[in-house]
Amino acid sequence: MSIDEKRPWTQNRRFEFIEWKLFWEGVLNRSDLEDTFDISTPQASVDLRRYREFAGDSIEYDGTTRAFRPTANMKPSFLKVSADRLLIQLRALLTGALPRNEVWFRNLPPIDMAPDIVRHVDPNCLRRILDAIRTKRCVDVRYQSLTNSRTRQIAPHALAFDGYRWHVRAWACDRDDFRDFVLTRIDHIRPGAPADFDPADDIEWNTKIELDLRPHSGLTHEQSLAIQRDYSMTDGRRKIEVRLSMAYYFIMRMNLDLPDLPPARAQICLHNLGEVQRAIRDAKAEAKARVEQRSGGSERS
Repeated sequence: MSIDEKRPWTQNRRFEFIEWKLFWEGVLNRSDLEDTFDISTPQASVDLRRYREFAGDSIEYDGTTRAFRPTANMKPSFLKVSADRLLIQLRALLTGALPRNEVWFRNLPPIDMAPDIVRHVDPNCLRRILDAIRTKRCVDVRYQSLTNSRTRQIAPHALAFDGYRWHVRAWACDRDDFRDFVLTRIDHIRPGAPADFDPADDIEWNTKIELDLRPHSGLTHEQSLAIQRDYSMTDGRRKIEVRLSMAYYFIMRMNLDLPDLPPARAQICLHNLGEVQRAIRDAKAEAKARVEQRSGGSERS
């Protein structure tokens, strides 16, 4: 049996589960398969037999504990091993976004997280936003900004998460430009007219740039080494590709625009901050020029 052999998706999923249990918990019982997938004892036995035929000496049976355990030769073929994925699942479990049965630990390790202020998006609002993106239509929204609340017409074309809040990226019909609108600040929404804009003109959204992150220059050598390890840096730097429209949020979230922060608090710096800021300004200017050209340079209200 080879990994390329066609088999039902459900069996591949159970094979993935077998490897998950062996890799992350170091033990697998037949009852784990039965309880998780609601299958019979004979079916679980068939799955284990077939998996052992495939995996060879990657798995062994411990007669003392009546459980299967991984050997030193274990090489997962159905499981994509990712610590990041597991930790994201645990976080989602803590926030209630993922049910307990989706996390395959028989006994969860003790876990907790610092309080997170959850911003709940109205499902009807999100549904209408998604429909507007799909059908390329405007929506009329009552939007609460930091200065006032008023009705606006926007033409959504994308969704974006800044690390804390979800935004809708949209053409602002009253301003003739592309902007981000925080979804939780929309308290009323209704369908509008067909949209008259081209998402290709949103240069900030469609352009990506590399952020050149480095340890803060004020850190000691030992501190710098710790930060390089924290951020998985190579040769003292970490490059991250990001949309120009999202770079602003990343810079603000990481305090990369505050040069007076103490080095131990700042930890990292954006080596090409000036380049990124110029790219954002240029993108805004290019988008404005393209919109004016498309509309024939008509007067803006």
